[in-house]
Amino acid sequence: MANEAKPCPCDIGDRMEYGGLGQEVQIEHIKSYVVKPSAASDKAIIVIHDIFGWELPNTRYMADMLASNGYTTVCPDFFVGKEPWTPSHDWSTLQEWLKERSATDIKKEVDAMLRFLKEQCGAKHIGVVGFCWGGRGTHYLSLNYPDIKAGVSLYGIIRDQEDRYGLKFPTLFIFGGNDSYIPVNGLEAKLKEKCKTDYQVKIFPGQTHGFVHRKNEEMNPDDKPSILEARADLINWLNKYM
Repeated sequence: MANEAKPCPCDIGDRMEYGGLGQEVQIEHIKSYVVKPSAASDKAIIVIHDIFGWELPNTRYMADMLASNGYTTVCPDFFVGKEPWTPSHDWSTLQEWLKERSATDIKKEVDAMLRFLKEQCGAKHIGVVGFCWGGRGTHYLSLNYPDIKAGVSLYGIIRDQEDRYGLKFPTLFIFGGNDSYIPVNGLEAKLKEKCKTDYQVKIFPGQTHGFVHRKNEEMNPDDKPSILEARADLINWLNKYM
């Protein structure tokens, strides 16, 4: 059961009632959500979901938003059939749960997505966007995939690896100022010292973990300007480098 005295900081937020505009398909060994733009495009985005998994309607809403901006978008099940986190889980078991779902052990799945996007969708420019667990996954890709054109990591970073600042592609990091779960102290200074590609660290004051995709802007009018600004930043970053 959930630990009510100290709830999980990775809260599911406002779960949208949203069906999605794309389709679920099998890509090699992975079930994936794929949505295509209205016009043909050689630009594509891999979306890396959060701990709540690839079927979370909020994440599919973001995938559809990317497609509406001209990107073929794919959100695979990076847990490859393993159970996603749910609000009923006890947050104190999260680290144990994560041992079988490492955001830095996704190479096989990413490579499958790259093949699919290049060979079946005609993609020539590929980026990545990740939320929470997927933000950490995006950071991992930024250190290991120089052929990816750009990335946006939302409230997720690698914290336990010494060489975590040598980014290989332009990366935007978005955080909430009230996110106690993801410490960002010193991140920008270290990137300035060691990173040789473009980057930006943007912190939204007063915002909590997951605010860009798990908060419904219409239900949270005080947060709406930050939510919409962060989403615009995401799109603008991808447009700039892709």
